[in-house]
Parts: sequence; C-alpha cells; structure tokens
Amino acid sequence: AIDGYNVCLFSYGQTGAGKTHSMQGSGTGPQRGIIPRAIEQIAKAKIDLEAKGWEFQIHISYIEIYCEKIQDLLRKLGSNDEQAPHKIITNDFGQNIVTNTQMVHVDPSDSDKINEIMAIAAESRTTAKTGMNAVSSRSHSIFTLHISAMNERVGVTLHGQLNLVDLAGSERVERSGVTGQGLVEAKNINKSLSSLADVFDAISKKQKFVPFRNSQLTYLLEKALSGSGKTLMMLNLSPTDESVVESLSSLRFGSKVNSCELGRAQRAYGHSDD
Repeated sequence: AIDGYNVCLFSYGQTGAGKTHSMQGSGTGPQRGIIPRAIEQIAKAKIDLEAKGWEFQIHISYIEIYCEKIQDLLRKLGSNDEQAPHKIITNDFGQNIVTNTQMVHVDPSDSDKINEIMAIAAESRTTAKTGMNAVSSRSHSIFTLHISAMNERVGVTLHGQLNLVDLAGSERVERSGVTGQGLVEAKNINKSLSSLADVFDAISKKQKFVPFRNSQLTYLLEKALSGSGKTLMMLNLSPTDESVVESLSSLRFGSKVNSCELGRAQRAYGHSDD
C-alpha cells in the first residue's frame, strides 16, 4: 500500500469465530489486532522512506455496509451527527472511494489518535445478540488507510490504499435463531457474501466479466480485487464441535479464494504537482 498499490485484507468466517477481535484486538499489548499492527508497520516504513526524500499524506476512513447501505463509522468526528448520502465513485487515481465520509488526517505513529478513532468506530458499529454470538456484527466494516507518497527528487507521486475488512459473519438462520430485523440482516449478509464468492469464482475461472457491482462490498473493493490490487483473506474458525458445518463451509470458501490469481498488480501513479 505504501508503494502505491491497492491492498485488501479480509477476515472471513462464521459469526462468533473471532473476526472482529482479529482485526481490532484489545488493549495495547499482545492482544493488539491487525489494524493497529498494520498502522505500526506503515509508521516504520514511512520513517525509513522519509530519509530517502519521500513525503507522505495519510488519511483514515472507516465505514460499515449494513443491509447494503453505507454508513460512516467516524461521522461523530464531523461537525454534526447527520449522515449525508454516500455513494461509491472512482477518484482521479483510479481508486474507489465513498463520498461524504470523514477522512481523518493521521500520523501513523500517533497511537493515541488511532485508539480514539478505533473506539469511536466500535461504538458506532451495528451489532446484535444472536443464538451464536452475544455481540454479533451485523455489517461489514472497512477500515481504509489512504496513502499518498511524493518524492520531488524523482518527480513521482504514488497513491495506495490499505483496506482492512471485518466481514459480517456467515450464519445458518436455523442455528442463529434470528427473526424480524435480525432475519433481514442475515439475508443481506449472506447475499453479499455470496456476491463476494461469485467474484472470486469469476476471477478463478478467468472470466471476462466479473460481477463486482452485485454488492456494495465488492464494488467498493473492486480495485483491490482486480489488476491494480493485492488481496489476502484470513479464515476464522470456531473450535467447537457444534460449528463443524460452518467451519467446513469456510474452508471450502477459502479453497476457492486460494485458487484465484489476480495477475501482476499495477501501482496507482500520479505526478509530483498533483
């Protein structure tokens, strides 16, 4: 991402398998999650590259996709708590972004600021109790580092994205026991995960048409899932015997993802006078 690529890390698995904990973690010690650890790595790389003449602008956005609607998890950092309409657009650097969201300028070495952002997002995320999880995430959350790096010596500007995605948990309705709005949420979650599976299936079969626009999730992450991106998916599995069906389903999905070849990624270049 810091070299000008669109990068995505997914956390996938059934509800209650530890996806949110893997991404966010807890505390400041060994239980730190992938998001704070990734930011630490960005901070270290930034210091090394600044010594070679690179200058950086780094912003954070944090959204959730709930029942196919985009919600800004950092809206409380704005001037008011009202949400303006959000839509996905492609910016001048060929990256997909969401309009009308808070873009928070950060120094990746400022851990206090990062912790504040994470806490605000956690408070805003949509959760509910189900038969499988006392605090089940009912949305996909996407934490994005937007990185611009300029080097006047060589006259190059690079634009990268690091998308850290905590997917809503796949679930069998008969086991989770959800009804009413919970059932609506479950149907939307499973539908969007199916859309993600369709995208990976089309990529693995090298089909000319890949159905990125069948869901907000795949549309937003299209650039990381295509020729200009690099993607990694982590499977979260529950160790319980009761979850064997879900675990097998997750492993089958992981096998499908593992068969995908995105090809050689391309950097998002700009000019030093951007």
